[in-house]
Amino acid sequence: MEIDVALKRLSALAQQGRLEVFRLLVQAGDAGLSAGDLARAAGVAPNTLSAQLTILTHAGLARSRREGRSIIYSADYDGMGDLLLYLMQDCCQGRPEVCDPVAAAAAQSCCDQKEGMPA
Repeated sequence: MEIDVALKRLSALAQQGRLEVFRLLVQAGDAGLSAGDLARAAGVAPNTLSAQLTILTHAGLARSRREGRSIIYSADYDGMGDLLLYLMQDCCQGRPEVCDPVAAAAAQSCCDQKEGMPA
């Protein structure tokens, strides 16, 4: 990943409202959320949500699809994963145990979501 892409993604997450929206999308999984449901869950006005989603989408952290008359938003897991890998690159310095807690937490979170448990 190029540093400018990483900076764009980190910048997109560096605001409370956008970070909250992104976390809601991650929690929603592949099914995603409609714009209306997302606005209600985040407690923001539709125009504010639209601006937040535009920034997240342009940063490669969210995506949208049309289902009938609704637009469904979901997290872009590839973009999120690339950013996490970029941040973790070379972190272990030959000591894989340094990264083990992060990997274990990610695996547990994924397993909890698959089982329907809150993450």
